[in-house]
Amino acid sequence: MTSYGFLAGCYDQFTTDVNYPKWADYIESHFQKMGLPGTTVLDLACGTGSLTWELAQRGYDMIGVDLSPDMLAEAMEKQRPIDGPAPVFLCQSMDQLDLYGTIDACVCCLDSMNYVLEPKKLQKAIERVYLFLMPGGVFLFDINSPYKLEHLDGQIFLDETEDAYCVWRAEYSKRSRICSYFMDIFQLDEETGLWERENELHQERAYTPEDLTAMLKQAGFQDIKQYGNLKWRAPKLEEDRIFFVARKNPNMTTQL
Repeated sequence: MTSYGFLAGCYDQFTTDVNYPKWADYIESHFQKMGLPGTTVLDLACGTGSLTWELAQRGYDMIGVDLSPDMLAEAMEKQRPIDGPAPVFLCQSMDQLDLYGTIDACVCCLDSMNYVLEPKKLQKAIERVYLFLMPGGVFLFDINSPYKLEHLDGQIFLDETEDAYCVWRAEYSKRSRICSYFMDIFQLDEETGLWERENELHQERAYTPEDLTAMLKQAGFQDIKQYGNLKWRAPKLEEDRIFFVARKNPNMTTQL
């Protein structure tokens, strides 16, 4: 089984429930509250680039980074009217992040942090973000909470459009703290009229808020705060999605 290969072509069809303008509004509110050093923003694990383009339309100079060439191909095909330069897309893993210069903020959305299954690699990824941030720069990301991943165990889901169909089941291991999504994907070939089938395996690790706070502190981040799902309040005990916002020391010197 592969991950984000076959699914890339129908990912946007299966995620029409994601309100990207609403996510961008929330992100911008945090940016405005914290005051960015500039307007260069990294969208880490950008996927098909919907949020990247949404923020670009709002005047940010965007860099999109993702590990999947197939997802990036979808992102680069999107052309939306913007006043400034088009987003730059790079194929890299989070823990090997290597940019051409500094950034003023980094966002990593839609539980992409959960997809880093090894804590050591996630720690390194956070440190790489810190390295490229300008002093005073902001790091905003969200996770699927341990509560949510644990309660997905044994559930079966169905996503369906006119020319794509996906059925997937979730299995959670308390020992490894990993939730595995086994997907059967069917997509209609417009030329032949036949359905193509593929299997994909996606996995997410359950990180506790304490885990992530410790990682952020180890990397050097300050002003670490947690929020509920697209909310301005603290997360509740049974929150499905938790947002983190942290800042790089404004007095820190960045050396690349």
